[in-house]
Amino acid sequence: MADLKKFVEEVKELSVVELNELVKMIEEEFGVSAAAVSVGAAPAAAAAAEEEPTSVTVHMTAIDAAQKIPTIKVVREITGLGLGEAKALCDNVPSVIKENVAPAEGKEIAEKLKAVGATVELK
Repeated sequence: MADLKKFVEEVKELSVVELNELVKMIEEEFGVSAAAVSVGAAPAAAAAAEEEPTSVTVHMTAIDAAQKIPTIKVVREITGLGLGEAKALCDNVPSVIKENVAPAEGKEIAEKLKAVGATVELK
């Protein structure tokens, strides 16, 4: 252990150029990369990327029967469908209301549907 402490003290005294040369020598000698040492950051970045999807699909899973007409109106507003198509989506829940939308837009759509008593999932 004393040898390691001595080594660390010697490394502290090296210049930046000497440290760079030392790193290169270690990489060549052991066949490793200094970039691979910071593996803790890579999984965290990958996990963050997985948590934030670039698009979502809005699924309506249930509607409040007492609010069926307002729900149909909101579905028509969101989708641009005619009365018959919007009614069919509401009659056949679970149904996809909108696919591949930005997460912010998906949340906005979900809030509009929830306001009229629909149950919504973003996938």
